[in-house]
Amino acid sequence: MSTEEERDGVRLTNLDQPLFDGAEATKRDLVDYLDAVAGRLVPRLAGRPLSVIRVLRGQKPFMQKNLPKYTPPWVRRVTVWAETSRREVSYALCDDRRTLLWFANQRAVEYHPPLATAADPGHPTHLVMDIDPPDGGPFSAAVGAAHLVRRALADCGLDGAVKTSGSKGVHVFVPLDGGTAADDAAAATRALAARAERLDPGLATTAFIREDRAGKVFLDSTRAGGATVAAAYSPRIRPGTPVSFPVPWDEIDAADPHAFTVRTAARLLADRDPWAELMPAARPLPADLVAEGHTIPIARVQAMHEGKRRARARREQD
Repeated sequence: MSTEEERDGVRLTNLDQPLFDGAEATKRDLVDYLDAVAGRLVPRLAGRPLSVIRVLRGQKPFMQKNLPKYTPPWVRRVTVWAETSRREVSYALCDDRRTLLWFANQRAVEYHPPLATAADPGHPTHLVMDIDPPDGGPFSAAVGAAHLVRRALADCGLDGAVKTSGSKGVHVFVPLDGGTAADDAAAATRALAARAERLDPGLATTAFIREDRAGKVFLDSTRAGGATVAAAYSPRIRPGTPVSFPVPWDEIDAADPHAFTVRTAARLLADRDPWAELMPAARPLPADLVAEGHTIPIARVQAMHEGKRRARARREQD
């Protein structure tokens, strides 16, 4: 089999190379998978400033936001001002199969779009709860916490879809009606996490500081604003190269996240797009959910201040 070929005008090279240590997959496996699911992955990415995680031979994985100078001119892009780095960043818009294949040839394994489009960055299309079990904790613990989130959603007339994260946890996505401002969506996410935590504080926690979680499942409400999330169908740089995979709520308890990989997922999907099928209709966010969230401090900011306070206390004790 040739180690080079061309698809959709994109030259693909070194296809027989291992993807990364422990991947149990080659670059060809990545290319073949992304090509097979392009019709389902591209709609998750289209129109959104894309960050990818690449893994080059002999190097550690790294996140790429700014497009390199050698990017083909036919790759659509958008320039976004990055407040943290005080510079303009040229992001790709992965709007078609050709662009996805180009990224695959660049050994871009993970695909992380933001929650809003480039055309309307102030109004996210979804809110997301990122649910992680504690270190060494089972996947079933994350699933249990996801059910708490679903109960909290149902209690306020909302619903969401769930997928494996492609790592050790799950993501719950809640579609928005397009008129929700980013700060209100972020507030609603904080309130949703707090309500889910109250349903079973022995299982789940919103504590952002790791040492405060006491072995509980973390309900991460910070995937808001300009944050990105691994897209449905995105591979992950983990042993076996798993894929973030949609699962119906009535099947998530029995799901094995390790069963969805770049070597198996396309076959399991066949010609379906379960993420589109499972996503409920968007509904307006309840006013009381948004109002409650605005009373809850932003986790990262609160953790930063608490970290400084604890550092001062330690210095005073020394």
